[in-house]
Amino acid sequence: MPLRPLIAAAVLGAILAGAFLAPALRAADTGAAPAVRPALTVTVAQPQMRSLRLALQANGNIMAWQEASLGAEIGGLRLQDVLVNVGDTVKAGQVLATFAQETVRADIAQARAALAEAEASAAEARANAERAQSLKASGALSESQINQYVTGGQTAQARVESARASLAAQELRLKFTQVRAPDSGVISSRTATVGAVVGAGTELFRMIRKGRLEWRGEVTSAEVGRVRVGDPVTVVAASGERLQGKVRTIGPTVDPQTRNTLVYVDLPGAGAPNSSAKAGMFARGEFELGSAQGLTVPQQAVVMREAFNYVFVVGADNRVAQRKIQAGRRDGDRVEVLDGLAPTDRVAVRGAGFLTDGDLVRVVDTPAPAATPATAVTR
Repeated sequence: MPLRPLIAAAVLGAILAGAFLAPALRAADTGAAPAVRPALTVTVAQPQMRSLRLALQANGNIMAWQEASLGAEIGGLRLQDVLVNVGDTVKAGQVLATFAQETVRADIAQARAALAEAEASAAEARANAERAQSLKASGALSESQINQYVTGGQTAQARVESARASLAAQELRLKFTQVRAPDSGVISSRTATVGAVVGAGTELFRMIRKGRLEWRGEVTSAEVGRVRVGDPVTVVAASGERLQGKVRTIGPTVDPQTRNTLVYVDLPGAGAPNSSAKAGMFARGEFELGSAQGLTVPQQAVVMREAFNYVFVVGADNRVAQRKIQAGRRDGDRVEVLDGLAPTDRVAVRGAGFLTDGDLVRVVDTPAPAATPATAVTR
């Protein structure tokens, strides 16, 4: 190989080596350490005391406040008309169904005839008793005969009362041929069928009284002591509708199988026609128990790793230290810290999810929220 290209390559290599080694030699001569670049730019915040809502979550079912069973009070008659259907809103005293009245009216006519016959017999018996009493002084009748006439009059009067009672019973049967609503409400079930012959006591309709619904939340025995009558409750139905209610009463017993207690919550707006809440629907509820002070950090500062909650505390040298905390309540974008953090600590907020223990960070001020532009008003 010619000597000249070898010399040129050696010279070029010496120049490049000097270019790379010169900064390191200069740093060694001056004694300065190489600069370490921050791993990430973050914003920081200090924990703050905030008033946090106290709430209790529970599951349960939406049920009828009270459900009335409407049945036949008379048996052996044919249903002639059924005037309402499921979902109809009815008023107290409204006729829901009628039975055929021919048989009952015939029985009433027979009872009236029996009453008239008993009254006539009673009138004759009274007259005989009065005549016997008038002859008592003359001695024409013995004492026993007079007593027989008096007793006959009383017996005849008793038959009159019995006939009147029989007539009243038949008239009551006539009244029972109309099935009326005992209260206002919504028909939830119907088994009445036109033409059917039903027995006394057979259920024909079921009705939600007043159209009122309630939520029956299941609260554990350990937490039921926090709930008070009158506490406001937000119930979220399966359809997503949010209903506002209040605790009406708390069940007096605990289910031995689930160890839960039923809490009854009135839902004033649930029975409205435009409401999607229905009896039997599953729903989640949140009991509002007031508020209490707590040490909080922004939710963005809390990082969950391996099922634990952590924050990154920024030291004076801008290095972060991963610290395990015990998180409590959440309210909006704030998280309560029960343990593991001091009020004077600075925690990384923006970018905390990308940090690791010991990282060097560059701290910047939290950007101010952008001003909302004025909205033009069209006249």
